[in-house]
Amino acid sequence: MLLATAPLLAMAGPGNAEEWTRSTVHGGQITRSVSGEDGRYSGTTTRTGANGATYTSSGRCASSIVDRCARSYSATGPNGSTVTGKHATAVGPWRVRTARSVTGPEGGQLLTLRRSVR
Repeated sequence: MLLATAPLLAMAGPGNAEEWTRSTVHGGQITRSVSGEDGRYSGTTTRTGANGATYTSSGRCASSIVDRCARSYSATGPNGSTVTGKHATAVGPWRVRTARSVTGPEGGQLLTLRRSVR
């Protein structure tokens, strides 16, 4: 998660907001917006494929003694089936904690919790 949010943090400096849209190689489109100030950052990414599939992700991070990031996402295929999920990470001086939840197209859920010592 931290590696995935590093581009978010790099793009949004203090008090900055950025938004852009571009076409993808295979005929789709991607839009990203990022904003942040005082150690708090948030962003949204939407990707639409040429075949009608969409992926949307939004996340936010807060920096202090314990750095925390949370992201939620939703992906819908061209046939209409949807997968949703959430991912949260807290990185402190002594441990890292992550929690993930994924819900599949037929309602099945997977939950993963992890704690590791640094």
